[in-house]
Amino acid sequence: MLDGKRVLLIIAGGIAAYRSLELIRRLRERGCRVRCVLTRGGAQFVTPLSVAALSEEKVYQDLFSLTDESEMGHIRLSREADIIVVAPASADLIAKMANGHADDLASTALLATDKPVLIAPTMNVQMWAHPAVRRNIATLESWGVQRVGPGSGALACGETGSGRMAEPMEIVTAIETVLAQAMRPRPLAGRRALVTSGPTWEPIDPVRFIANRSSGKQGHAIASALQALGASVTLVSGPTNQPDPAGVAVVNIESAREMLEACLAALPVDVAVFAAAVADWRVDGASDQKIKKTGAPPALQMTENPDILKTIANAGANRPRLVVGFAAETESVEAHAQAKLARKGCDWILANDVSTGTGTFGGDANTLRLITHDGVDAWPTMTKVAAAARLADAIAASLPPTLKAAQ
Repeated sequence: MLDGKRVLLIIAGGIAAYRSLELIRRLRERGCRVRCVLTRGGAQFVTPLSVAALSEEKVYQDLFSLTDESEMGHIRLSREADIIVVAPASADLIAKMANGHADDLASTALLATDKPVLIAPTMNVQMWAHPAVRRNIATLESWGVQRVGPGSGALACGETGSGRMAEPMEIVTAIETVLAQAMRPRPLAGRRALVTSGPTWEPIDPVRFIANRSSGKQGHAIASALQALGASVTLVSGPTNQPDPAGVAVVNIESAREMLEACLAALPVDVAVFAAAVADWRVDGASDQKIKKTGAPPALQMTENPDILKTIANAGANRPRLVVGFAAETESVEAHAQAKLARKGCDWILANDVSTGTGTFGGDANTLRLITHDGVDAWPTMTKVAAAARLADAIAASLPPTLKAAQ
């Protein structure tokens, strides 16, 4: 499937850059046209001449080359490719990508592209484990950037662990997978979706609030998955550390009442997925000033928050065709979720166990049961990204295709 495909290969700094030469050869064997951008760091490990000899193409290095800009501007360079591959992807270039920097040809081309991007990270094991690198990788993946590797083993620095660049043939296989995904049908094209995510914060006073442990990872992943299938998505999110998903309209709120208002404003939609962990209660009459210690705990009068899922599921003419809720439970998970399905008036409930020790809150994996009026489908434990993709596929299968999707 790679025959005739155009690959823009960005070679960043790192000893693994020499393996990019093998990658070029493997891609050329499969009929790919390979153009290469060699960063200043990459040029310390492989020469432009060797890259040009294997790719049989001009090698691009300088953002400010007037000749290149007149003949092949950085915009054309990124747009004329079917995919951009960064191999090796250094910690520095990954940081530039995640933070929108554009101070050289490689980072500028990556910022200007509208094509799939695949990175093959390589670095020291401690660098790979550093929180800054983990944050940058999470940001890129939330935007749809694909990753292959790194593998584990002996590293050039003499240490052992994760950080080895994926083998050239692994990268070739990953390129085939990413291109196949890019050519997938978009069955939700023309559909509108609403997703809620994260916790809500209910104020006690200007300093304190009532909240829960939701990270927003699952809700944000669902918004991304629906957008990837062609839906126009509005994400209403409580306070989280998750980056905004690419291509998704995000409405940031704090309280349950603000979330309900934003959800009503987003209607009409075809499907609504309520993944947010909304606080059930709030303080009735939160203080305008910080409550001071007086020797006795303050008496907080609680009142019930609006039921967002039930409100939208019973919205009459504005009710979405498909309403999906979540049931985060700590015991009798399935029984409580089935009762919630009947009580709320929604179509589906995704039930998960969030009891202590499961690692669901804040973690990267989830174990879900899809509960409908027809029965229960127990899903195996998988990453929240994979669970979101499975849910998006199920939603697409349940809705009749639109004319736009058929086209």
